[in-house]
Amino acid sequence: MLPPLPLYTHTHTYTQLAFNRLPIIIQSATMDFAKLMSAHIKKGKESAPPPSGDKKYLKRSELEAQRQAAYRAEQEAAERSREERLSKKRKAEEEEAAKEEERREKRQRLAEETRRRREEEEEAEERRRRKRLGLPDLPPKLKDGDSDGTPVPEDEDMAEEELFTKLRALNEPAILFGESHRQRLKRYKKRIGADNLKAMMTDGPIPTTLQLVPEKDMKVDAKVPKDKEGREFLFRQLASYFTMVLKEWGITLARRDPEVKASYQGKQAHAAMLQALDNMRPLFKKLEKFDLADSVLEPVVEIVHAAQERRYVHANDGYLKLSIGKAAWPIGVTMVGIHERSAREKLHESEGAAHIMSDESTRKWLQSIKRCLSFAQTRWPPTDQLQLMG
Repeated sequence: MLPPLPLYTHTHTYTQLAFNRLPIIIQSATMDFAKLMSAHIKKGKESAPPPSGDKKYLKRSELEAQRQAAYRAEQEAAERSREERLSKKRKAEEEEAAKEEERREKRQRLAEETRRRREEEEEAEERRRRKRLGLPDLPPKLKDGDSDGTPVPEDEDMAEEELFTKLRALNEPAILFGESHRQRLKRYKKRIGADNLKAMMTDGPIPTTLQLVPEKDMKVDAKVPKDKEGREFLFRQLASYFTMVLKEWGITLARRDPEVKASYQGKQAHAAMLQALDNMRPLFKKLEKFDLADSVLEPVVEIVHAAQERRYVHANDGYLKLSIGKAAWPIGVTMVGIHERSAREKLHESEGAAHIMSDESTRKWLQSIKRCLSFAQTRWPPTDQLQLMG
């Protein structure tokens, strides 16, 4: 019987067998790893998105540009959508407005037709009634805008263009809606306060119906005449004098240098002239109507008489007398109880009262007379320098 193999002999045999099978194990493991890698790569290729361009990588600036382009496209789409909505809304509103206008015109047309038919029926009924009672027939229907059928007299009529010019000179609209030529003539006559067009307006700074006198007849007397003809001639003299002063004032301002006109003082002087021109219109209206109280007329005549003689200090005294007056002005407490004092009524006496306190219109044209005096002493300076106002 053979002895058993030693232990190392068995170990060597097993090791030899393991080494003999190692290539097979390595080859099998290698094949399994290749299969796994192949399957993983194939799976990655299937899940990867298809390439969008030639570039494999994109810069951050390119990504930002793509984002901005997408944002702009989105905003443009939203703007187009908003414009389309507004266009549809505007179109619907225009269609609704057109329909409403059409309905309004239809209602107006029906109302006009109904009114015309009713007037025709009333006229026919009136004609039948007059015929039945033996009364004269109705007069022919007048044209639109005419108040009566009588024509305009030739001496009171004027051309349309001339009438427009005169109405504009009076700061009146040249034509009103639905106004006829006859109605414009009537409005013009009412504006100038004349019964007919024979009393024509003068061409001056302030148009007036008074017949102005020449410069040689403008010298007024110191006393106011009592007769009617003398007073009317006096009113014409006053209107002629103030018209001359205002006209010379405007000419003097127009002859200034352009630099002076554009300056602040030049603009103020022109504005003062225009204000005086506008404020003196109520005075001319009173002169046209020969309606000026003696308490005002006498000081005005005194002022004009002194100014024509170039005694401007005396004219200024007359202005102060007219504007401030000689009456006592109450200063301080005038009522110190419930009882009326005996001397208190003297504060309210009409004699010597200040006309500048009468009303706003009177105050304005009195101030305009003072401005005319200030200009007159520069345009017609006095021979005596002591007669210059301060």
